[in-house]
Amino acid sequence: MRLTITDAVKHLLIINVVMFIGTLTVGNGQSFNEWFTLYFPKNDAFMPWQIVTHMFMHGGGAHLLFNMFALWMFGTQVERQIGAKRFLFIYFSAGLGALLFQLGYYYVDYYQSLQAISNMNLNCDLLNKILNLDIREGNFLKGELLERGMMPLLNEYGYSGSVTQENFTALFEMNVITKSAMVGASGCIMGILAAFGMMNPNAELMLIFLPIPIKAKYFIPGIIILDIISAITGQSFFSPSNTAYMAHVGGAVIGFLIMWYWKKNSMDKYRWN
Repeated sequence: MRLTITDAVKHLLIINVVMFIGTLTVGNGQSFNEWFTLYFPKNDAFMPWQIVTHMFMHGGGAHLLFNMFALWMFGTQVERQIGAKRFLFIYFSAGLGALLFQLGYYYVDYYQSLQAISNMNLNCDLLNKILNLDIREGNFLKGELLERGMMPLLNEYGYSGSVTQENFTALFEMNVITKSAMVGASGCIMGILAAFGMMNPNAELMLIFLPIPIKAKYFIPGIIILDIISAITGQSFFSPSNTAYMAHVGGAVIGFLIMWYWKKNSMDKYRWN
């Protein structure tokens, strides 16, 4: 496998590095992150452009290094095999698929909690203010901070009903979901990895900490299954506990579906170049 860098991969690497430098230098990193990280749509900090910009943001040097290494390793080969246009189509489609899978996963929990507060009959403006209360203390989100900020809001809006423990727990969970944010190219890269596996099913891959060669047709589905298990159980196997596991799954699924379609319809009218 030749590993010299290709044009599209090179430009993606440059953009990712430039964006990472921005997080370290612009507004002490805080302003830059607020502009370009993808926030949950109920968060006041959400902006439409974050749908794309979050794909070029990273949570730290190790996160950036690992993703860029994978982009160079697999992206170069995929771009060489299918061309820059189709490579970029898979890359960004997988990124959007990752976003939809992860947000869909969040929204399931969000609407379950919304049902639990239906008896409170909160108006949209009041609920939005409660969900955007800052309840962070250090690295933790605390219920007592939610209660402290919520009670004045309820009084301000003339709320006269009771707040049960179930209501409070649901509001806390919705606040936590609203604070969720997505950064990273992992979903895009999982799509590229899936495409690589479909074109090179017998290529042997290895994990850094498990140097046993495994064929791509077994390795990649195995990684996806572990991500699904992690999303359901909260048990992390290879990634930090705050990893958006369903984003990995979404990116891989979209990459697989695109390559499956192209392979199935390989006539000239479906070719890009």
